[in-house]
Amino acid sequence: MTERVFPYRTADLTAPRLGLIALQADETIEGDLRRLMSDGVEMLVSRVASDVEVTRDTLAAMEGHLTAAAALFPADMQFDVVGYGCTSGTAQIGDLRVAEKVRSGTRAAHVTQPLSALVAACRSLGVRRLAVLSPYVAEVSARLREVLQSQGIETAVFGSFHVSTEATVVRIDAPSIRSAALALVGEADVDAVFLSCTNLRTLDVITPLEAQLDMPVLSSNQVLAWHMMELVGLPPGCHAPGRLFTH
Repeated sequence: MTERVFPYRTADLTAPRLGLIALQADETIEGDLRRLMSDGVEMLVSRVASDVEVTRDTLAAMEGHLTAAAALFPADMQFDVVGYGCTSGTAQIGDLRVAEKVRSGTRAAHVTQPLSALVAACRSLGVRRLAVLSPYVAEVSARLREVLQSQGIETAVFGSFHVSTEATVVRIDAPSIRSAALALVGEADVDAVFLSCTNLRTLDVITPLEAQLDMPVLSSNQVLAWHMMELVGLPPGCHAPGRLFTH
């Protein structure tokens, strides 16, 4: 049998290229970012080794795996932006170190993560005093609050669900999140609410909470998607919730 060899042409790939490094234990962020992104965006996902227990040590340990995770993207890929999907992990490792580790594994014009994205979102909205709700134990959240304070953003009131395992975080339901956020805002004079953690299912509570509180409600995945699109000049997806996308 004679093999037939056919001619072909190659197409120019012009869609913006975004990369996401999600935590191995994260069940939420990938679906959320695909929901939040504009049509026509090409998003590739890699995973970084992460522990099922969330402590300062296990978060910091991800630094040693970030370059390997970034290197799992296609070798010839040039990204417009790569996002590292961990708020508390960035607080422990540091934003500059995260960017350095990611760029050691792949080519990216921009590198961001939820912490830098939150700071950028607060500045865009004029937010200086936050109510912060986190699922994690106090020792994990303390570093996040310190970093925000260093950027001129005060954590006026803080609350948590005092959870240390990702398998529990992802199953915290929407009524629990809404109730806790409302209680926090009632305790202090704040400009906005931040729902921390990329594994916390927050997108569906943002719009009703904003209507009830009459203030911006921000979440880790929401601000990360917003910042990634801002960095490459893209509009939000048509179903992106929150004042952050409309102000």
